[in-house]
Amino acid sequence: MKATWIGLTSALAVMALATFSLAEEPVSKALINGEGPGWVQLGQDDFTKVNSNDDTWTFHDDGLIECTGKPVSVTRSVKQYTNFELVCQWRHLKNAGNSGIFVWTIPSSLEKLTEPGLPQGIEVQVLDLGYKAAYEDGGKRKADWFTCHGDVFPVGAAKMTPFPPTAPNKQRSFPSKELSKGTGEWNHYYVRAINGEVRLWVNGEEVSGGTGCSPATGYLCLESEGSPIEFRGLKIRELP
Repeated sequence: MKATWIGLTSALAVMALATFSLAEEPVSKALINGEGPGWVQLGQDDFTKVNSNDDTWTFHDDGLIECTGKPVSVTRSVKQYTNFELVCQWRHLKNAGNSGIFVWTIPSSLEKLTEPGLPQGIEVQVLDLGYKAAYEDGGKRKADWFTCHGDVFPVGAAKMTPFPPTAPNKQRSFPSKELSKGTGEWNHYYVRAINGEVRLWVNGEEVSGGTGCSPATGYLCLESEGSPIEFRGLKIRELP
């Protein structure tokens, strides 16, 4: 696939982001000139299960992806990606649900998943709003090292310099705005990953990301992490 950047100023990009419709192909029209075949919708044939049960992931013809959350595992893309943009919607079906989207997943970390577990790479967090309250459990613990609104961070051997604001340990990029919706409501993510830099838009606004990512090539993974979740409208476009 071929796509060409056009010279947009930051102000114009922000204006475009603020006006897109979630029912359309967002953001990309403001950043890409539209040449080539466009989006590729990822479905059953584009993913392979890694240490999941047969019924962990269900891919429907209309683009809906159902995940039971059990066992802790992933489904990964058949091919690896370097520069790309991704859009999808997700919703947790249970309070305090946990999931995520891995970009640039380290291949060797997937090969080592002989038991339930998650790989290494750059994670775009997908947390239900109830997760924070469940973690704090009546104030017994302080949830100051994560948020439920789109953290981006390196896992395992992966490396990233996070955009501010950051977690206390300076490893996570915290979202600049809290825009995620709660249990049962659809959230929209747009992820742009280019030349070792990843940026996340939540429900239409850019909120987090990082640069200097290593690796900057790898698999795309969806997480099964203990709670039922649904994805839909998952599309990806490779960039030069």
